[in-house]
Amino acid sequence: MFAKNVYSERRKKLVSSLSTGIVFFPGNGNAPMNYTSNVYPWRQDSNFLYFFGLDYTNMAAIIDLDSGTEHLFGNDVNIDDIIWMGPQISTAEKAALCGVENYHPYHEIKELISLAVKSGRKIHFTPPYRAENKILLSTLTGLPVENIKNNASVELIKAIVALRSVKDELEIGEIEKAINTGWNMHTTAMRMAKQGIVEQEIAAAVESIALAAGGMLSFPAIISIRGETLHNHYHGNTLKENDLLLVDTGAETAMHYASDHTRTTPVGGKFTTKQKDIYEAVLETLNTSIHAIKPGVTNYSNHLLAATTLTSRLKDLGLMKGDISSAVEQGAHALFFPHGLGHMMGLDVHDMEDLGEDYVGYDDEIRRSEVFGTSFLRLGRRYEPGFVLTVEPGCYFIPALIDQWQGANKFAEFINYDKINEYRDFGGIRIEDDVLVTRDGYQVLGKPIPKSVAEVEDLASE
Repeated sequence: MFAKNVYSERRKKLVSSLSTGIVFFPGNGNAPMNYTSNVYPWRQDSNFLYFFGLDYTNMAAIIDLDSGTEHLFGNDVNIDDIIWMGPQISTAEKAALCGVENYHPYHEIKELISLAVKSGRKIHFTPPYRAENKILLSTLTGLPVENIKNNASVELIKAIVALRSVKDELEIGEIEKAINTGWNMHTTAMRMAKQGIVEQEIAAAVESIALAAGGMLSFPAIISIRGETLHNHYHGNTLKENDLLLVDTGAETAMHYASDHTRTTPVGGKFTTKQKDIYEAVLETLNTSIHAIKPGVTNYSNHLLAATTLTSRLKDLGLMKGDISSAVEQGAHALFFPHGLGHMMGLDVHDMEDLGEDYVGYDDEIRRSEVFGTSFLRLGRRYEPGFVLTVEPGCYFIPALIDQWQGANKFAEFINYDKINEYRDFGGIRIEDDVLVTRDGYQVLGKPIPKSVAEVEDLASE
């Protein structure tokens, strides 16, 4: 945890931006894997962590906006709990750690919220993403479970997004810890990219590094020689000479701040001519987009800059043709680059997206595109100092998408299908860094993970 005043100040700022009623923060409980005592790895709710910092199961909190009082709820352990889990700190001690004066047994939540409901007071809560918290909110408020998400407080969502979007020095320090663990994860994976290695061996090595650093993976690792599948979590392929190994993974610190990088490595340590051409096109796109970051610029415009840069390079290689601006405007580039440039990052690897992607990434000025590819852009709004975001352009050859578009003769004025079919088995390349928006520009965070052709080939050849 940070010092208790950090959490007290965050709560004060939140209260100052809300009107009236009570704010309810349910923490997370354990999630059984196949029976009650055998649970998935524990992960606290990020909003609860941000405002209270307590990484314990079965807790909740309430802030009364009208009286200014704060309440923490949890149950103290009994001797049976101590036998199985060892000594545990009390709810009173937990309250002291985060600067909350009032603490209660967990069951007293019902009494306090029931009274608020009867009095017609507004109950602010964020959209729950776990079934047990949906049921809890339904029980407490009387709302049907299927209507809980629609009754989440937009006022609270916007207030949290405003606060959590801007990272302070403590948060940036935690993110850099995660990134430096990620450096070890990625350089290890690059060294392991040898013929005969099975993807799951690399996945095991990468996860062990995250665990050894005191945290865990920030999301399920993407480690695959079939990089054209954007979220490929199958790890059963055996690496062969001249395959491309795409590794998209990151670490969480013990305080749950995340990193997220992608590197693509030639198996055997040497890019083929085709691979090098596409890799350098993606790397140029990455560098161009990072250099464009500064306060006031929109990530939407930077995404289009990335698409334009990549399209220009693909035209040089004979894969695209025609007017580059028109191709990007109409979305022809999305055959190769069908996702967004990046997303916010912090306590969540896709920061705050449980609150609603459009609340995090868009606003009244910048609206989501309806054009295929660009519509997947998670973050469109203007950069502000303190934002931490990923920049992750890619180039993929997806046979099913190629077949669909070619069958419809889609964008034939921009796409050279005869040439593309020479790349059907190519796979995909993505390169990703984590970037802080500073007062006058940007800072690529953490220890640099090798990404030039020479650096990657040297490391993969070790």
